[in-house]
Amino acid sequence: MTAWRRDLHAHPELGFEENRTAALVAAELREAGIEVAEGLAGTGVVGTLRGAPGNRAVALRADMDALAMQEKTGVPYASTVPGRMHACGHDGHTAMLLGAAKWLAARRGIFSGTAHFVFQPAEESRGGGQRMVAEGLFQRFPADAVYALHNLPGLPLGTIAVPKGPVLASSDTWQVIFRGRGTHGAKPHLGTDAMLAAAQFVAALQAIVARELDPMGVGVVSVGHIAAGDPDAPNVIPAEVLLRGTARALTADTRDLLEARIGGIAAGMASTHSVAADYRYTRRLSPTVNHAAQAAIMHRAACATVGAAGARDDFPAITAGEDFSAMLEARPGAYAWLGTGEPAHPEGFHHNPHFDFNDAALAAGAAFLASIVEAELAA
Repeated sequence: MTAWRRDLHAHPELGFEENRTAALVAAELREAGIEVAEGLAGTGVVGTLRGAPGNRAVALRADMDALAMQEKTGVPYASTVPGRMHACGHDGHTAMLLGAAKWLAARRGIFSGTAHFVFQPAEESRGGGQRMVAEGLFQRFPADAVYALHNLPGLPLGTIAVPKGPVLASSDTWQVIFRGRGTHGAKPHLGTDAMLAAAQFVAALQAIVARELDPMGVGVVSVGHIAAGDPDAPNVIPAEVLLRGTARALTADTRDLLEARIGGIAAGMASTHSVAADYRYTRRLSPTVNHAAQAAIMHRAACATVGAAGARDDFPAITAGEDFSAMLEARPGAYAWLGTGEPAHPEGFHHNPHFDFNDAALAAGAAFLASIVEAELAA
């Protein structure tokens, strides 16, 4: 698994471009005598392993894509592709699922039914999970439940955390364009100031979470991009201001509130300052929410793998997003965190150029995935 992981790390590929990665996965699965289907969602791979006779099936998912970042780890197996690196540990996820699949293939008699190993492309904001579901993942590969895990630096090495209920937030984007009448900066009374509306809009957004959301709820509204005017013309009040940002929520009700109130505040500010506001809200990823029965099964598998002391079921939700949510909307299932310990570099957390998956966690992760199959499909 370490050899696979480091090979994948040295050859990162972005979403829907994982051709080399998919070929490696397919070859290793076939070598173990596992049925292989390629091409779902472009570069996706699904391995199917049939154990002892049984009517039930389970799916395990790993993501394969890398990020558009320049690696700074300095490790011998660092990315060989400029501007590309595995900065979220999907190389480790792929290696662990391959390891679990090959281990189970050598011991088919320990479970009854079918195990599907789903190697998903394009988790990083390109919609690979949604596309796999839309292209018939669970019609072609029926599963009674679906599971996934993700590495988590900072969580003690080998610890497995299976949250109850919400695990990750929805991940949506929004855009507001304020349109006024531009004018000379020395004569603001001759125009209508879209910039002033935008500035007050940014400040007012924070009242949504601070004053409109239940204090026990979780929501995030952030502005990530503002564009207006010309840097070479600071004495001109621009006619148009563009703002873009993200919104995160753990529940559908909070998500609805954020969508409605961002637009409401934009409209209110536009009216106050006699400008127009064009608002667009794009729902990208739903919240990732564990199903109770499957979370319990996953927790039992964690206890069997690392012992009760290393298995947690009280882990708090995180406001990042994950397109595994699309699979959990289609089938019951659960998602877990695998602790990889403190990163080797103090900045080496997810989506950082110093990130590197800790190979010491590979064995526990693969054993955990295999244990889920055993727990779901006990012979």
